[in-house]
Order: sequence, then structure tokens, then C-alpha cells
Amino acid sequence: MKNKLLLKSFTIISLLLTSCFVQAQNPKGKLFIIGGGDRSDDLMKQVLDVAELGKKDYIVVLPMSSEEPDSSFIFFKTQMVKLTSNPIVMLNFNKETAQNKALTDSVQNAKLIFISGGDQTRFMKVVHNTPIKTAILKAYENGSTISGTSAGAAVMSEKMITGNQKLQKEYTGTFSVIKYDNLETDKGLGLLKTVVIDQHFLKRNRYNRLLSALIEFPDLTGIGIDEATAIIVRNNKVEVAGESEVIVFKNPKGIVKAKKDNLISIEKLEMSIYTAGQKFNIK
Repeated sequence: MKNKLLLKSFTIISLLLTSCFVQAQNPKGKLFIIGGGDRSDDLMKQVLDVAELGKKDYIVVLPMSSEEPDSSFIFFKTQMVKLTSNPIVMLNFNKETAQNKALTDSVQNAKLIFISGGDQTRFMKVVHNTPIKTAILKAYENGSTISGTSAGAAVMSEKMITGNQKLQKEYTGTFSVIKYDNLETDKGLGLLKTVVIDQHFLKRNRYNRLLSALIEFPDLTGIGIDEATAIIVRNNKVEVAGESEVIVFKNPKGIVKAKKDNLISIEKLEMSIYTAGQKFNIK
């Protein structure tokens, strides 16, 4: 009898754990990731359409990436009030307010969360290992749309490109070389586990930077989003929106790291280019 009860209890626990795992792997929410630059009204209307806001829903803006958070919020709100009547609020967290349950609950219950541009490292320094990050992840899991532009795009990945190079101290907007052990990454929000995002991609010619990411993390898919362009992520299905292109790198084969100067070679690499309306899958 005891054995039967133990077996039954174990089965129930296993089912609960499996259910939690499946739920985490298949969030109800969506991601609308913008590569920076101009955001047309048409593009932002798509954000609202994807978010499916009800009459009682509201939008939260997280401007912590920006050096001028108030300006980032005003710019966003000025555009969006023309497109929606839903309330738009700014929550500019710091390390102290990050622990405020009422504020983090407001993030978790928002139907649309928008992360502004600026410096992705600045954003993650505020939210990493705090209830804010937990609130964003729960909101996504429960059906909210998480959107971001520029730095707000970079933070979506588990492996986040910081923009810095280990072999060159001075910051540059792009990489002039492709070398191993050069790319600096940090922990992002982890909304995308199998993808590394780069932004302003064609405008700032960031091929070398994203290829450097695939050298370090060959199992990931590299997605470069150009300005005024976005990807819409629904679980493992991705759709392109906006005015320019999205570049996808994946499955690098035959990577060889030379002993001299950190040079690398890749025998094979899959590359795709997508425009608005086209779709592809990720792992």
C-alpha cells in the first residue's frame, strides 16, 4: 500500500514538474524585437496588433538602458498616444526600487512591455537577479508581449552582446576583425535561449561582430536585425516586419582557431536574408 502511494505521489510530482517545464518552454507571450533606428507608425501599429491590448490593459516602458530615460519615454509616448488609447506608464527602476513589489507587479501585469534603447549593460545591471527580471519573464510566460529597440533588442538573448571587445579596449560601433576570444558577452534576460541578437545590423555593418558570437557559441543562431526593422517571435516561429532586412547565421562547421593572432576559419556556414512578411523557425 505504501509503495503504491509513493508511486502515485511520485507520478503526480513528475507530471507537475513536466507541466512547469513545458510551460516555461512554450510561453504564451510574444517578442517584438526592433533593430533600432526610426520606428514608423506602421511598425508600432504592428506592435500593438501583436500585443492584442484589451480596454483595461496598459503599456509599461522600461527606459533604464538610456542615459536620458525621461526623453526616451516622452519620445515613445508621443508616438504611441496617436495609435492607442491604452495607458502608457514609465517605470524607471534603480537598485532600490527593483525590490518594490507593487512596482514589479505592475511590470508583470502589463500587457505590453517596451524596453528602450541605450546601453544594454546599463539595463542589465539594474535588473539582473532582481524581481524586475522575474516579472518580465512571468509576464512573457503568461501572455504579454515584450518589445524592445536597439539595446532593448540585445537584452532579449540569454547570451547578450555588450558591444565591447576583449582584445581592443577602445569601443567601436562595429568590429574590424573576426577573432576568437574577442567578443564580450554578458547575461541578458534569457527570453531567447537559442539565439543571439545583434541590432543596427546593416546600417553599422556588424557582420564581424555576429560572426564572432557564432565562433564562441556555435550552437546558437545569430540574428542581425537592421534599423527600422523587427522580428516577431512566437515560440520558435519568427516573422520579419519593417523596412529593411534581417540576416540569420547558423550551423557553423569546421571551425579552426589558429594559434597566432586569434584568427579563425569556418569551413561552412548557413546564411539567410529575410524581408517583411517572410518567416523562419528557430530551435
